[in-house]
Amino acid sequence: MLVSGSASAGAEELTGTLARVKELGYITIGHREASIPFSYLDDKRQPVGYAMDICAKIVDAVKHELKLDKLEVRYQLVTASMRIPLMANGTIDLECGNTTNNAERQQQVWYTNTHFLTASRFVSKVESHIGSIADLKGKTVVAPAGSTNIKQALEFNSRLNLGMTIIPAQDQGEAFLMVETGRAVAFIQDDIVLAGLIANAKDPKAYVISEDAFSRPEPYGVMLRKDDVAFKAVADAATSALYRSPEGAALYAKWFMEPIPPKGANLNIPMSPAMKRAFEKPTDSPDASTY
Repeated sequence: MLVSGSASAGAEELTGTLARVKELGYITIGHREASIPFSYLDDKRQPVGYAMDICAKIVDAVKHELKLDKLEVRYQLVTASMRIPLMANGTIDLECGNTTNNAERQQQVWYTNTHFLTASRFVSKVESHIGSIADLKGKTVVAPAGSTNIKQALEFNSRLNLGMTIIPAQDQGEAFLMVETGRAVAFIQDDIVLAGLIANAKDPKAYVISEDAFSRPEPYGVMLRKDDVAFKAVADAATSALYRSPEGAALYAKWFMEPIPPKGANLNIPMSPAMKRAFEKPTDSPDASTY
């Protein structure tokens, strides 16, 4: 599905998102509330994060493509369950967070090049002594509504006859709070998101992420509207140039290897070999074996 080349900025040829952005004079970015370090609100309630910085590069490319002196950026808070509908109905133009790119979702939306690879695991309290997926048998767990994680939890529950009670949460913050307060024994989510939540928890040492995974490594990508070839070409060119340049590695280090707002936590997650390959050869493939 990779689209190569560059869209023409000739007014008579503009279509889709590029045409609308030029007409309106602004572009709308969908962001998350607590998807650390990808897309979240800092202590000033401003959206920041690794994916937000990547989207800023795409916005710069759109501004250049459209030959605009200035381009207003508007922000729209989205949840896991509402991000795809808000993209489809035109409320947002880019969705900048930790959104898994898979074949099923590509029937509804498109993605630009992969910016992270993660697997679905669970976090629990150390004192719970929950070491494996099998240990979740008969327990209450939580996952965000509308996420791939809750779907995977349901599949494992059925296939392994675990008898789990699976509660859908509105967002990651609510789900983590349920584990913190004992309303759920485990929170199923992408491991990198769990690492971010633990790093910013009141007592990070109280939590542990499972070695057992509900998925193979899965790619994250910035989400775009489906069938918008010209806009995707601009986004693909911008992200490909970023990832292949020294700036790409520096951006990764900024959010995964250095202290980040609001508390100065350091996730200390070095770039994996698979992630290095994804940066060297940018792709929007949803196939985990590609990486």
